[in-house]
Amino acid sequence: MAGTLAIILGLSTLVFTVILMLFSTLDFVTLGVLVVAFNIGQWLISPYIIDALYHTRALSENENPKLHEIVQNLSEKSGISTPKLMLAQIPIPNAFAYGSPIAGTRVAVTSGLLKTLDSDEVEAVIGHELGHLRHRDVQIMMFVSLLPALAYYLGYSLMISSWYGQQRKEGGNSALLGIGFMAFSWILNMFILYLSRLREYYADRHSVAVVDEGSRKLSTGLAKIVQASKNMKRTRRETQNLNAFKALFIADPDRAATDSAAISTMTASNNQKLVQEILSQKITTADRLMEILSTHPNIVKRLRAIQESSQQT
Repeated sequence: MAGTLAIILGLSTLVFTVILMLFSTLDFVTLGVLVVAFNIGQWLISPYIIDALYHTRALSENENPKLHEIVQNLSEKSGISTPKLMLAQIPIPNAFAYGSPIAGTRVAVTSGLLKTLDSDEVEAVIGHELGHLRHRDVQIMMFVSLLPALAYYLGYSLMISSWYGQQRKEGGNSALLGIGFMAFSWILNMFILYLSRLREYYADRHSVAVVDEGSRKLSTGLAKIVQASKNMKRTRRETQNLNAFKALFIADPDRAATDSAAISTMTASNNQKLVQEILSQKITTADRLMEILSTHPNIVKRLRAIQESSQQT
């Protein structure tokens, strides 16, 4: 993960430096400050936005004392402060970690998750989400997401200025540079998606390390999440309007149809057999191409990595 982060920062710094050398720095610096300020402000209030979008509320200890106990115990094992436990009123089985300096850290489980998984599997999912908090993934992903946003708006500004602004005389060059800069933002996004998939692997590994029999519990939990999500087409369509936050989830709802193809023809009589059958599937070229554009790893690769990490602990 550190290597990918270094590449993202290095490429961004290089390109931004070249742009500022070629053009008047004042306008672009001002634009850059505005983009960064907007994104930081959005991050600070994002927990409240997420709570509104996902109908999330605090889950009191009286409502689910066992779940609170799980969060407290795993937080101690993870070496982090206990986050606030939230309940998201959506039927898709999922969970996510989020937070900001003004809202504190939070872990949310969906109502669908509590209905779909048993308590052992929910424990492993919580372990995964605490792994994100332990690794500071929320802050890291917020920071790196500033870079493609900045690249895109600088490119857009160059194109607009080539048509109407002070650089009209060099409009052709400015427009081409603007297009190139916007394309560069897409390249950065590819690196960020890769970084997002890496953080999912690390969070899975954390769950395996802090949860007793974590490999078994997390594997069956993920398989059941994918299997349950594939039948919720209408709900998945609704969550597609919330793509800005889907990287928070333990499993990407948009990938449910793709991932479930690996298990749609299986007739396993229990959860462990289901996991073993998924592990035996071959990963096609189409699967690899689809994964490149996803925030989450392919389910087959992910379960294999969980099995491997359990052998190393």
